[in-house]
Amino acid sequence: MHRRQMLGALAAAGALVAPRLAQAAWPADRPIQVLVPGPAGGGMDILARTILPFVQQRLSRANFVVVNRPTAGGQQAFEGIAQAAPDGFTIGAAQAPNSITLPIERQVRYRVQDFTFLGNVIEDPCGLWVKADSPITSVTELVAAARARPGQVTIGTAGVGSDDHLLILALQDATQTEYSHVPFNGTPPIVTGLLSRSIDVGSFNMSEGLGLMREGLIRALAQGGPERWTGTAQVPTFREIGFAVIGGSTRGLVAPPNLPAEIRNELRAAVTAANADPAWIAEATRLNLPMRPMSAEDQERLFLDEDARLRAIWARKPWRD
Repeated sequence: MHRRQMLGALAAAGALVAPRLAQAAWPADRPIQVLVPGPAGGGMDILARTILPFVQQRLSRANFVVVNRPTAGGQQAFEGIAQAAPDGFTIGAAQAPNSITLPIERQVRYRVQDFTFLGNVIEDPCGLWVKADSPITSVTELVAAARARPGQVTIGTAGVGSDDHLLILALQDATQTEYSHVPFNGTPPIVTGLLSRSIDVGSFNMSEGLGLMREGLIRALAQGGPERWTGTAQVPTFREIGFAVIGGSTRGLVAPPNLPAEIRNELRAAVTAANADPAWIAEATRLNLPMRPMSAEDQERLFLDEDARLRAIWARKPWRD
């Protein structure tokens, strides 16, 4: 009886201190690794590097280090998140649809359904871009060029199954045209290809092209949001110009499967608080990032709904060449 009482007392003591385990799990000499499925300077990298300082302020003694893993369309990053120990020392950036399409089109070592969702931060509409002096001045002219030269007009994207690629496929379906798809590992090499004239058109997110557009180096033909993003309010949506095309990237933070509740809850609370921080909102506005804060539960629901939608599309017509 005495032994049982001692065990019961120890268990009760453990229960009392359990909520504090998450803070104690992050000593200052061991950083939290953040796996990013894109190159430095790309949209996912910018997401991580801009929001994380505000998340870090809410986590006692924690600090972050960003690790870029852009190869294989971000597959290595997502697999790294999924296979990491659920101890709070590895999290990652994930986006819909890119992280969702990979398990649909190929054999990978992760399932979107298994991630521990922490909260969404950004929703960035995709767009079509040309060099400033390109003879193509509108989507209508792009479609006309594709009809005149089927399969010869080149469009660069961040990879097969990316939101950039799905936007092109939607445009092809809506206009009965065909383009030459040129996949890259992330947005920076697309921009390089566009400026060097090695591709005719670039498909990438509006926030990623805004700076170069303001410098007069590139032009946006159209954006894929349901309505115009205020950062590029002068650029029409595809729907406005008569094309049933929509697409973009919903970006947030996730963690490995089976994350202990105390660590999960502390990370989720930190992301929620960061999203609501006036300093973060001001910084995101300054950087022209299209914010869409979302709870972990809503983020998970969006990802799972998108998974079902994309699987239905794949069943009708696979998008992988």
